[in-house]
Amino acid sequence: MADWEIRPASEADVEAVAELRAVVLRADLERLGRYDEKRVRQRLRDGFAPAHTCVIEVGSAFAGCVSLRPAEDAYWLEHFYLAPHLQGSGIGAAVLRRLLEQCDRDVTLVRLNVLQGSPARRLYERHGFTLETEDPVDVFMVREPAPAVGADPGRLGNGGLL
Repeated sequence: MADWEIRPASEADVEAVAELRAVVLRADLERLGRYDEKRVRQRLRDGFAPAHTCVIEVGSAFAGCVSLRPAEDAYWLEHFYLAPHLQGSGIGAAVLRRLLEQCDRDVTLVRLNVLQGSPARRLYERHGFTLETEDPVDVFMVREPAPAVGADPGRLGNGGLL
C-alpha cells in the first residue's frame, strides 16, 4: 500500500473533488441510466461541506476525499472517492478503518448510500455495514458502533480524521 495522508478540505478543493466524483461514479451511473456529465459535478458542488470533508493525498498529490457529516442520530459517510488507479491498493480500507474507529469511540451509528451494483458495497460490508433499505438506484447501509470501545465526547468533522 502506498503511503497516504489526510488533510482538512478547503473550498479550493471543490473542483478536484467534483471531477473525481464524475470519473469514479461514471460507470455505475451509466449502467443505471443516470449519468449526466454536468449534473454529477454540480450535485457535488451544491453539497460540498469542507468542514466535514478530508482530502486523501498520496505522495503529496490529491488522490481522493471522504466526508463524515453529523446528523441527528448518526454520521453520514459521504463523498468517499479514491482515484481509480489507487482503488484496490488498501488505501480506501485504511481510511475507512480510521473513520470507523473514531465513530466507535464516539459510540455513533454510521450511515451511507452506495449505488446499486457498485463494487464499493463489498468494502462497506467487510467493515460491518448492513443493508437498511434500497431502491432501484441506491442501497442505504448502516453500521452500529463496535461495542465496548468507550465514548469520546469530541465531535467529528474533518478534525476527527486527523
